[in-house]
Amino acid sequence: MNYRSLLIAFISILTFSCRMASQQNDQIHTNHLIHENSPYLLQHAHNPVNWYPWGEEALNKAKEENKMILVSIGYAACHWCHVMEHESFEDVAVAEIMNKNFVCIKVDREERPDIDDVYMSACQLASGRGCGWPLNAFALPDGRPVWAGTYFPQAQWLKVLDQFENLWQKDKEKLENYAKQITAGIRQQDEIVVGTPQKLNSKEAHNMAKSLLKNIDFDHGGSKGAPKFPMPNNYLYLLNYYGMTGDREALDAVEITLDQMANGGIYDQIGGGFARYSTDSIWLAPHFEKMLYDNGQLLSLYAKAYQVTQKDLYKKVINETVDWLEREMIDKNGGFYSSLDADSEGEEGKFYVWSEHEIDSILGDASKIFKAYYDITPEGNWEHSNILHRPKTDIEVATNLGLRISDMMESIGTSKQRLMLARDKRVRPGLDDKILTAWNALTITGLVNAYQALGDSRFLELALKNAAFVKSNLLQSDYQLYRNYKDGQVKINAFLDDYTFLSEAFVNLYQVTFDEKWLSDAVNLTDYAIEHFYDKEARLFNYTSNLDPPLIARKKEIGDNVIPGSNSAMARNLNYLGQYFPSSDYNLISDSMLYNLINPIISSGQTGFYSNWAILYLEKLLPTYEIAIVGDQVKNLTQSMQRSFLPNAIYLGGTTEGSLELLQDKLQAGNTMIYVCQNKVCQLPVTEVKNALAQIKYLND
Repeated sequence: MNYRSLLIAFISILTFSCRMASQQNDQIHTNHLIHENSPYLLQHAHNPVNWYPWGEEALNKAKEENKMILVSIGYAACHWCHVMEHESFEDVAVAEIMNKNFVCIKVDREERPDIDDVYMSACQLASGRGCGWPLNAFALPDGRPVWAGTYFPQAQWLKVLDQFENLWQKDKEKLENYAKQITAGIRQQDEIVVGTPQKLNSKEAHNMAKSLLKNIDFDHGGSKGAPKFPMPNNYLYLLNYYGMTGDREALDAVEITLDQMANGGIYDQIGGGFARYSTDSIWLAPHFEKMLYDNGQLLSLYAKAYQVTQKDLYKKVINETVDWLEREMIDKNGGFYSSLDADSEGEEGKFYVWSEHEIDSILGDASKIFKAYYDITPEGNWEHSNILHRPKTDIEVATNLGLRISDMMESIGTSKQRLMLARDKRVRPGLDDKILTAWNALTITGLVNAYQALGDSRFLELALKNAAFVKSNLLQSDYQLYRNYKDGQVKINAFLDDYTFLSEAFVNLYQVTFDEKWLSDAVNLTDYAIEHFYDKEARLFNYTSNLDPPLIARKKEIGDNVIPGSNSAMARNLNYLGQYFPSSDYNLISDSMLYNLINPIISSGQTGFYSNWAILYLEKLLPTYEIAIVGDQVKNLTQSMQRSFLPNAIYLGGTTEGSLELLQDKLQAGNTMIYVCQNKVCQLPVTEVKNALAQIKYLND
């Protein structure tokens, strides 16, 4: 062995020894989270804080030792969660204070959104404003919250700890009063006056749309101001409103938002997929974490927008986002992971940003075109680095460079491939590889919508593979669902959003396959939810089932947010199932749910907070179009028909009549017929898609 080889061997041994020593030092402390499999909880398993997972052991300990509970809630991709962990939860002196005076519980909000909802509500009541994560709540030994806040620098956190310890020792009565007030407030949040049937009208529908449009930034898209969140359901509502009324302003709001997002830094211009939100008002600087739920919904939104506009940009976004899902976010058996972290090597966004020098060194002569296209500068546009974005159109850039657009785009495509290879050598952001039922269901729907818009069988194959994974690993024979899957284990009983989004996904799979097993699964999931989640007195669904251990309040998810609320999603799901099964009670339940929420929907002036309810309002304002396609050529005609954007329409059919009531007596030997129906009354059947589309009339006609 020569001298150089000996030196390399010595350095390798020394590096390995240092790494092992570092790992041993990091793992001096081990707490009760070590037995969990949530990536977020495992991130904290070696903190000196004596964390417990939420459960009887921790709750009983608090009662037995008469200690306050400190509930700290976050998620694996949360940047400020990492910051607070490093500043406070990894500090032995801070941990000693927390361990001495509190029973400390860590919660993954994505696994236990029910717990997060309770203490997030407490934070909002205590502060009078919205709160974020990490969420840190102080509670009495019985779990009733007395106060909650978000991120605290270490010095401030120590003061907060000291304040509550002093109150606990000297003024328990004050804390008891806080707990009573906040608990009462949490329980009152879901009190809804049971509504009565009323006539829906187009005037209110127009008013709801105008309410949302007032807050649109027509220069940069999204809501006015910063930060900007994608809020896919708001724009799906506006797209549906445009489709049903022809209101051009609604479509303009959708297009400017989707264009700016697709060209902005919130979109990964190299690898596809969207970050969670933009910290500024122009979609340039994202909070770099990538969430499955955003991307699943955005697939649906861009697919439907493509059906309307046929924009190549939207097609590109769809294809690249699915590429990202396949490349980085899928389990070998077909389940989709939850998120990618914002941070790598301890720095937010480091994996995604570039210096001009890096671009030049990797691309050489091609860098001039790439830098002009993505606005790369020596000084950078974010913390001395460059976030790739496209402030100019293809025509503008090509004209400035004196190039044909086709030549420019060929160069850009080659450069992106080279930069992807270079980026793949970087330290990757952390992956939260737990698999959540609701988020996978949203992604199934996104893939189905992408398949309908573009006809790429790859999208449908992915959706079917994912659905098979969910059925095999998370769905029980009696249609009880589990929320989470990781390392072959399922631990948490599912919540209402898991049931309703999965039922919706199965209905969507039926509409592109006409395999009735998917409708059967959707019905069974919905019936299970009605049995275990439905509150007959309130005529709404609880978020948790009657099989779950009770928290201080059994909450109902009423409003819509970044993800549609589970009650509005269930109401829409029931509305569609009621079209397939008209003899069921599904439409009656859906109607009563909407009546309960009509007053806040139409009078609050906050349509964005009720956008999924607003979609349901539109869907019930006009009878649903039932499009039945039956015959040997059903696949080709269905694919062709579904290339068009048809809001408030369902598809059913097959090569045979199947078992659905509306398909009976529709099969004509030797022909494939398209029937356009409303309220089970069909127009004359046609054999060509263009003739079927001509039979569909909305409010604008």
